[in-house]
Amino acid sequence: MSRDQGEQRIVITRPLPGHPVPKLRAKGFENIWINPVDERMGREDLLAAIRGAHAVIATPADTEINAEFFDAAGEELKVVSNYAVGVDNVDLEEARRRNVIIAHTPHAVTEPTADIAWLLILAAARRAQEGQSLVRSGRWKGVGPNELLGQRLTGKTLFIVGAGRIGFATAKRSLGWEMNILYHARTQHEEFERPPLGAKRVGLDEGLREADVVSIHTPLTRETRYLIGAKELALMKPNALLVNTARGPVVEERALVDALRGRKIFAAGLDVFENEPRLAEGLRELQNTFLLPHLGSATVEDREWMTELAVENAAAALRGEEPPHVFIPA
Repeated sequence: MSRDQGEQRIVITRPLPGHPVPKLRAKGFENIWINPVDERMGREDLLAAIRGAHAVIATPADTEINAEFFDAAGEELKVVSNYAVGVDNVDLEEARRRNVIIAHTPHAVTEPTADIAWLLILAAARRAQEGQSLVRSGRWKGVGPNELLGQRLTGKTLFIVGAGRIGFATAKRSLGWEMNILYHARTQHEEFERPPLGAKRVGLDEGLREADVVSIHTPLTRETRYLIGAKELALMKPNALLVNTARGPVVEERALVDALRGRKIFAAGLDVFENEPRLAEGLRELQNTFLLPHLGSATVEDREWMTELAVENAAAALRGEEPPHVFIPA
């Protein structure tokens, strides 16, 4: 290990599962600073912490990795290793302009996020939030024939919006419910259309009209921000479900509240929100929702895997190599 490598400064903006500091030291890096508090850093504290960094391991809570961020880090910054599959918290054009490598942790989030999508689908369809609230309230008087009637899933139509790894994993899980599968993507995805899925590629409006369950898996970009708004929600069936495990701003939350409140759709299951951790006014009070605090990848195994990937991405870049999961190369 070169002396220069050991002296390169690495900043980790939040404690991560799986002990990243010993992992980095085992790779020959010694100059490591990690936020000792397990919470999002304030902006001024963050900008002060990254000063002089060669690498930053960031999380999605670091929402503005932009020119101000890069200026604060300084010219020695080589890589931002994002502890997430999405990179919507990074100004990608600015990173390209400054030749800063952006890396991410894609594979570790696929299966656990698909599991959460199905948790949300089942909970929204079967009114799990209302059921749990009733049992815990002490007001439940025993099973009733007309109590908390939900929606059947077997044989219904699932519409996957965004045909990436997580969308595909979510679609595969629908086979147990013998669902018809539609998907929306910019390009054809043959893996969706081959058996056993036999999915059909459709336009967004067509899919929304036909679906019983709409599951969002598209990344957040300029084009997908508010992809689902009042107009799109109005196309959905009154007994349909909307599930979002992608990024909150893909759905216009205010419009969703209005649609749920007016019973224009049956229910929603959300793991992500437009302005996390804040919710749109009225969303918290709605009973026809099932809400989770961004738990998509939150298993011990997968979060530790994400740490492995984030560490290896940063270490490779500092060694002058291309990270194994680079999003933007230098």
